[in-house]
Amino acid sequence: MSSDHQTTTASSDPKSKLFNQFPIIVNPDGTVKRVSQFPSTAASPDPSSSSPVLTKDLALNPLHNTAGGNIAYHAGLRAAAVADDLLPLKIKGLVLDEPGFTGSERTESELRLANDAHLPTFVIDLIWELSLPIGADRDHEYCNPTAESESSPSWDKIRSLGCRVMVVGCDGDPMIVRHVALVEWLKKMGVEVVAHFDAGGHHARLNL
Repeated sequence: MSSDHQTTTASSDPKSKLFNQFPIIVNPDGTVKRVSQFPSTAASPDPSSSSPVLTKDLALNPLHNTAGGNIAYHAGLRAAAVADDLLPLKIKGLVLDEPGFTGSERTESELRLANDAHLPTFVIDLIWELSLPIGADRDHEYCNPTAESESSPSWDKIRSLGCRVMVVGCDGDPMIVRHVALVEWLKKMGVEVVAHFDAGGHHARLNL
């Protein structure tokens, strides 16, 4: 993707070696810190090439799916809110690989794959029970962004920046209905979205 579109792809994992090249750190809680001036060149994505790629455009990409997709989503919103402070760096896209969103009401895929060998529904519930603020249900903004009925100032900023969002998923993932709903919700918010959904498969299939 970096070589095809002349952009830099950054992981939202602060321990990633990618962050040795970039002037911002996206922490696990979604806060963004600028640590230095953006370099005039970035390392070429092709190790065999000696020519650097000149770019100041950044696509935030999770290191892994599930939690990584959630982190990239919320980190992207927070980074967009301080976009002017990050110049000349420009965030041009978010890649959400099988984000771990759910909600209080069960979807068709969560019921159909309740006993999924890779990610059963009770595990999804447990993850969020341990993660959400005390007293919050699964329609909390961290867990179910589509529960919001109106566009937030952050998404207004995303639109004004021309930032695109890619959502990746598959039919064998218990959260696939949530992924499809997220795509439709983002379109409703006026965001340019690219969806890539495969038939079959299972959650975290790309990690094997």
